[in-house]
Amino acid sequence: MPRVARELTALQVNRLTQPGCYAVGGVPGLCLYVQASGARSWLLRLTVGSKRREMGLGGFPAVTLADARARARQQREKADQGVDPIEDRRAARSALQVAQAAALTFEKAAGQYIAAHEAGWKNAKHGQQWRNTLAQHVYPVMGQTLVRDVGLPQVLAVLEPMWKTKTETASRVRGRIESVIDWATARGYRDGPNPARWRGHLDKLLPRPSKVAKVEHHPALPLDQIGAFMADLRAAEGMGARALEFAILTAARSGEVRGATWAELDLKAGAWTIPAGRMKAGREHRVPLSADALRLLEALPKEGVAGFVFPSPKGGGQLSDMTLTAVMRRMKAPGVPHGFRSCFRDWAAEHTSYPRELAEMALAHTIESKTEAAYRRGDMFERRRKMMDDWAAFLARPHLPAKVLPLKKSKRA
Repeated sequence: MPRVARELTALQVNRLTQPGCYAVGGVPGLCLYVQASGARSWLLRLTVGSKRREMGLGGFPAVTLADARARARQQREKADQGVDPIEDRRAARSALQVAQAAALTFEKAAGQYIAAHEAGWKNAKHGQQWRNTLAQHVYPVMGQTLVRDVGLPQVLAVLEPMWKTKTETASRVRGRIESVIDWATARGYRDGPNPARWRGHLDKLLPRPSKVAKVEHHPALPLDQIGAFMADLRAAEGMGARALEFAILTAARSGEVRGATWAELDLKAGAWTIPAGRMKAGREHRVPLSADALRLLEALPKEGVAGFVFPSPKGGGQLSDMTLTAVMRRMKAPGVPHGFRSCFRDWAAEHTSYPRELAEMALAHTIESKTEAAYRRGDMFERRRKMMDDWAAFLARPHLPAKVLPLKKSKRA
């Protein structure tokens, strides 16, 4: 029979300071291990099946003698039942790690989603919009809720208070919640259907956004006033005025004009090629330049020819997104810069015989029909050049609203 270790008292155990492994009794195989550094810890030696195991039970004196004996008895009971206590503890630790990894809050999941997709977004502004809308509308309601526990009640608690008053924002927030939850499901942080999905789910609980809030188009200057406005605009000074004039002549978006560089322009060919990375649709867009647009460009200073075509007066960087709007406000003109694209579209439809698809291509609009998009190979550049020349000619003519004169009453004989 193996010799039974003498049962030491707590005082005797405390006096064990020389390096070595000391049996303390009370439970077979329980020892105090003293390292050369002076650190002391509990060790349990036991046999499981045919394997001899050594198991740590914690450090001394943080784990007292009484606690060490209680832990040792518990592990020996497992061994007697045919359970390897070391493998059992390893499995429990692994399960805990898995559970902790899955315990991801919605806010953290959203942060990881943004980090994973931000590089593919067109600009930093898009990422900032994501962060701002989630921080303002979502996180206060369910930011600290585990993403695996987000359900319909939480989603509705976010959407219902603003669905009728901030419909467009609410619709975007819903889509962003749906994307985050889809990401979490794909990463294994949750199971089951997405509670933020629209079709076949939320569309049964909330009215369609188009039924709640009317679509508000960008206010535009009336066509019969655009000629007089252009005359006043050409008399105005400043880089903002030139940028707005160029935007109107090319029917381009404000951001495309403000970000234009001389490297994108071929003045000899009369073409402006906007790279895909700066386009809303993510595709390269060629703009034919009318004679008026070329004259405007040729009159601009060419210092730092590799830089912006319309540099900011402060530092030569890009004009701010409010610069063109400020020009219109100073001129006390109704509408906004983006509204001139609507003016161009109305002009093409009401004053010309140019086909619809030509005007849509000039505006760089996405073709909704996938079949049509698949078969359209060219960009009808030369046909669009003639259209832009006609547009420039229309802008150069003063268009004054007609005056209604009262008819004189005829005198009866």
